[in-house]
Amino acid sequence: MDTETRNIIEETVLEILKNSNMDETTEYKIRKSASEKLQMDLSEPTRKKFVRQVVESYLREQQAKAEEEQQPEEEEEEEEEEDNGRKTGGREYDDEGGLIICRLSDKRRVTLSEFRGKTLVSIREYYKRDGKELPSAKGLGLMGNANSLDGLDL
Repeated sequence: MDTETRNIIEETVLEILKNSNMDETTEYKIRKSASEKLQMDLSEPTRKKFVRQVVESYLREQQAKAEEEQQPEEEEEEEEEEDNGRKTGGREYDDEGGLIICRLSDKRRVTLSEFRGKTLVSIREYYKRDGKELPSAKGLGLMGNANSLDGLDL
């Protein structure tokens, strides 16, 4: 296959790919559509292989673009999580790893954590220093039996 034919096939296949729904389109449909448009048989093994290469390179390019667009979004989300505490699975954790049960105000919160091998419910005020929320001396920690905390998801 000469280079002129290759270029024509490649341009046609790329045009079809750009205008098609990638969720429903198959390589066969693209090849058939290009065959009709160019009025040549693209099911011949060498041409079929070339069309496959063009489709695969296009898909790799699209995937790389999607990953590049997604990386800045992920970095922004990570920065937000660092500022607001860690969030996993719909739960929010403070910087020390304690589960934040509820925020009473922007300075006060109720947390659940482990202290010396026992569960501790802490109702405490927090202050901000260097962008981190740190616990103040104002507040209390309640040690309880594990039986009294059955209603809470740990």
